Amino acid sequence: MSVTFDARSGIITLDTVATTYQMKLAETGHLLHLYYGRRIPGDDLTALIPRVDVSFAPDPYECRATRTFSLDVQPQEYPAANVGDFRVPALIAESADGVYGDDLRCVSHAVRPGKYALEGLPCADAGEEDCQTLAITLRDAATGLQVELLYGVYEKEDVITRAVKIVNGGDKDIVLHRASSAALDVPFGDWQLIHFQGRHAMERQMERVDLMHGIQSVGSTRGASSHHHNPFVILCGREAGEEQGECYGVMPVYSGSHRTDVELDQTGDVRLVTGIHPDMFRWTLKPGEAFTAPEVILTFTHEGMGALSRRYHRFLREHIIRGKWNHAARPVLLNNWEATYFDFNTGKILAIAEQAAALGADLLVLDDGWFGQRNDDNRALGDWFVNEEKLPGGLDALIKGVNGLGLKFGIWMEPEMVSEDSDLYRAHPDWALTVPGRKPTMGRNQLVLDMSRGDVRDYLYDTIAGLLRKHHIEYVKWDMNRNMTDVYSRALPADRQGELFHRYILGVYDLLERLTTDFPDVLWEGCSGGGGRFDAGMLRYHPQIWLSDDTDAIERLYIQHGSSFGYPVSAMGAHVSACPNHQTGRTVALGTRAVVAMSGTFGYELDPNALTDGEREQVKAQIARFKRWYDVIQNGDYYRLAAPGEGRFAAWQTVSADRGEALVSAVITHAAANLPGIHLRLRGLDPEARYEMDEMAMEGCQAIADAMYGQDAAAERPVYSGAALMYAGVTLPVMGGDYPAAQLHFTRVK
Repeated sequence: MSVTFDARSGIITLDTVATTYQMKLAETGHLLHLYYGRRIPGDDLTALIPRVDVSFAPDPYECRATRTFSLDVQPQEYPAANVGDFRVPALIAESADGVYGDDLRCVSHAVRPGKYALEGLPCADAGEEDCQTLAITLRDAATGLQVELLYGVYEKEDVITRAVKIVNGGDKDIVLHRASSAALDVPFGDWQLIHFQGRHAMERQMERVDLMHGIQSVGSTRGASSHHHNPFVILCGREAGEEQGECYGVMPVYSGSHRTDVELDQTGDVRLVTGIHPDMFRWTLKPGEAFTAPEVILTFTHEGMGALSRRYHRFLREHIIRGKWNHAARPVLLNNWEATYFDFNTGKILAIAEQAAALGADLLVLDDGWFGQRNDDNRALGDWFVNEEKLPGGLDALIKGVNGLGLKFGIWMEPEMVSEDSDLYRAHPDWALTVPGRKPTMGRNQLVLDMSRGDVRDYLYDTIAGLLRKHHIEYVKWDMNRNMTDVYSRALPADRQGELFHRYILGVYDLLERLTTDFPDVLWEGCSGGGGRFDAGMLRYHPQIWLSDDTDAIERLYIQHGSSFGYPVSAMGAHVSACPNHQTGRTVALGTRAVVAMSGTFGYELDPNALTDGEREQVKAQIARFKRWYDVIQNGDYYRLAAPGEGRFAAWQTVSADRGEALVSAVITHAAANLPGIHLRLRGLDPEARYEMDEMAMEGCQAIADAMYGQDAAAERPVYSGAALMYAGVTLPVMGGDYPAAQLHFTRVK
């Protein structure tokens, strides 16, 4: 059993293969948090939290005599406001009498097989053999407010998920001002915070900071998880690195406005609270109504950030990403965007498709500009009918031509947006988020549709489903190119406007659930100006997400590195784009661009007709190589060998689940004279096995072949023990030129 309860001591323990999470029902009825860390076999850890009188720390009424049980210093599972705990609360509720705060006491708990589900929200799944659910009900006697804490215990995966359901069990309205998904109190240790900040076209840059006494916050008020602060953080020990040290991972399964607060308090204890951003949040619960907070995926490891990352990668692939495209091989695509932008017609697209097919691609994606009067990004969003001036004969004629070349056909859409200059806006101006009496803030001359409205979602469902039923479309890229401002719904009363941010994302989830259920064979790729909504919530519907609008291979090293701490390679949309790069102006060798893009879903975003004959041969070889290595890249365990920016090169490795295959990739980011070769220690191999280096790809670095194979590159392939590759490593000679790269493939010798 992964969940146990000792009625005598009040101890509740959640055990996974390598971790223990322990709580205690205190004699007052409060639910205390005792421990989350390396597995401990059956101990009662109550003594970890001594009862002492701390100055200016008030006690519950029944503890007034001893003065040794202040909630201000007790670690708790779900702390509420205004009951003696002055730290960051998980819950702020207001009663009909205007009273803030709830004294939450435990009234019941239950354990059941399988995984809980959340109404209207994405969450991890599991069968009864893979997970146990623990449900603990807390209640405030004065207001009748009930809080059900949900825990999903994935024993084999070393993961615990948490969610919260809040029910108004009283007879008067209750207003929620903060309803977080989880709190994690860490009483001891010297911790640092790792978070992933950025901006459009430079998302998820790892930043590691010391905790200060006070509160540090990471979040987004943009209505999306955002380019700027990803909803994933790591709390790690000061000594933690890739292969050692204690780390807590905290990943909300949510795509809207979010916030994670980390507080270092007066006693040196740490509290982390995460969930929906409380700014502009106000949710009214009528008697009997319930509110569900999003899920959070927690894990702990003492084996460093690499182990933490691989655990998340496996969990997201197996329990968040679902459907056909979870395990099916994804197609290598060619997208026309950087080849044509809005300037295309049927002939241009078919000419691109003909070359794509000849190069070995599987899918042609028609990006922005195929609909309405969409000749630039200032108009026509919402008018999802074909522009037959560009595409005579409509989509069917184009799709027939593309399919005739042996390619699948895909399309770009931006369903959540509407242009002011569009037939849809002229017909339904009330469908857009705008504030009465005020000119709206504009982004790309477009507005945000009110996804909280059922009529808006029905229109979008009927429109998108109609396109998919009428045409043979096998891929949809779902974009969102501006964040939410002028947040006001004409369908909600004044006292419900504070619910709009959350109702918006619930509406998005509802629409995506309907479409992905009804069209399970379509490959859906998420996008929000690139990586502005790259999160576990969206991965429930989109098995892959466009990682960033910055396609520069050297910049992508940093973006992919930061993203890899929480998200698997199979989720990262990555393309080989045109050079000079359209975002940075940088020129990078075609082979290096491919090496970087192969650490993602892999595709091309350029005009293949503009390539030389030699470059087309390179692309053919790249696509063939990616398909040979597909399984180890997309489903293997990922190891960060050298971080970009910390030296003169970046390197990473993937290893198959059975440790029979490994791929090592390296890119030189700073060439310099008179330097030694690159030395790499591989990871994740079987030390007792022997591995043959059976393939090598390189760009601008022929010296590698001479050094590794001898002067004759056709000579016998070298064989190494796993121990030699991991403990002694391999040394690559100096690679000159602008951003040279290499890939080494190893196969276990039978």
